[in-house]
Amino acid sequence: MGKKGATVDKKSQTTASSRAGGGRDIYGREKALAREITPVVEGGIPGIDVLAVELVSPSRFCVFVDHPEGVDHALCGRVTHLLERWRSEYSIDVSSPGPNRPLRKPGHFAHAVGNAVSLRTGKAIHGETRFRGELTATGESALTVTVAAASLEIPYEAIVRANVIDETT
Repeated sequence: MGKKGATVDKKSQTTASSRAGGGRDIYGREKALAREITPVVEGGIPGIDVLAVELVSPSRFCVFVDHPEGVDHALCGRVTHLLERWRSEYSIDVSSPGPNRPLRKPGHFAHAVGNAVSLRTGKAIHGETRFRGELTATGESALTVTVAAASLEIPYEAIVRANVIDETT
């Protein structure tokens, strides 16, 4: 399924909100927004899964959603309506996951075992902050990715961004 989305223009120009974490790093602000937005969206539309919230800029974020019946413009519009209270501070995009599906929750990673993934951590693990390889296992607190024939265990809490890599293009 290709990406589909809806964009909402914000009503006023402001920088990152205190709600999004103020001066904290971008990933901390994304996590704070996700903690606020996820229950609103998932509680407002049965069956929807908020896959990720990503800050596109200090005043714009994108919410990636999935639904068992697919993601279309009507669903994106319903999600956008639920996010009304954030419009005064942000431009809001709502999108399907597309082929490079975001992975943030342990359940997302469990469904992606066997796939190629790209991971970014907030701090160095095994001397690196970026990893690209095959997701080979998931556990309660960490996952295992095979990179250049080495299996590396990475704690979920250290991961700030992760995506399935679409190898069909």
